[in-house]
Amino acid sequence: MAESSDFTARDARTAAEFAADVMVEQIARVYAQAALDAAENQAASADLVAELESLMSDVFDRLPQFEAILASARIGYDEKAALIDKAFQRQGSPLLKNFLKVLARHGRLDCLRAIVRQARRLFDQRNGVVDVRLTTAAELDPAVQTTVAAALQQSLGGRPRIVHAVDAKLIGGAVLRIGDTVYDGSVAAQLKQLRQQMIDRSAHEIQSRRDRFRHSAGN
Repeated sequence: MAESSDFTARDARTAAEFAADVMVEQIARVYAQAALDAAENQAASADLVAELESLMSDVFDRLPQFEAILASARIGYDEKAALIDKAFQRQGSPLLKNFLKVLARHGRLDCLRAIVRQARRLFDQRNGVVDVRLTTAAELDPAVQTTVAAALQQSLGGRPRIVHAVDAKLIGGAVLRIGDTVYDGSVAAQLKQLRQQMIDRSAHEIQSRRDRFRHSAGN
């Protein structure tokens, strides 16, 4: 009974954490959309997204204490606004600073990383950019990469942003991941599929022999 109760408690915690994550992403999307809409044009939107991503990699990743201060609920808006002005006195666009202050006023700086992810996703969607991960068994020649990019652009109807990786375990062929969809055309995948087909065929033949034997024994 105790084990069952512990399992139920773990399930409840997992469900609560999942719900919280979903809520954060929903909130982040709203603010990300507002930020992109505040930009005057596509170039300004691109600059803002680049600034936000730079803030994550160049500041927050290197100075986690700075991120913790901005995200803290114990620090008021005035103090955070002053800190933003001081930190971005010589760099950072007015749009970036104003956006950070809006988040501070609404107590949403703790969602900033999620907002940056959503901003990139929305910007790419608006500009027809599609993330593609291409994995092959060996390096591809630049000419082949250009051909692949052109073919993907034509088939996807957008601008593919291709990340190429090498995995010798594939033996040959390629694995293409477009968004959440995976197209596995590798030799390894084909061999795995062939092996499964042989196993299924053998199992079917064994079962057929058993059925024939039982039928003969019954007669």
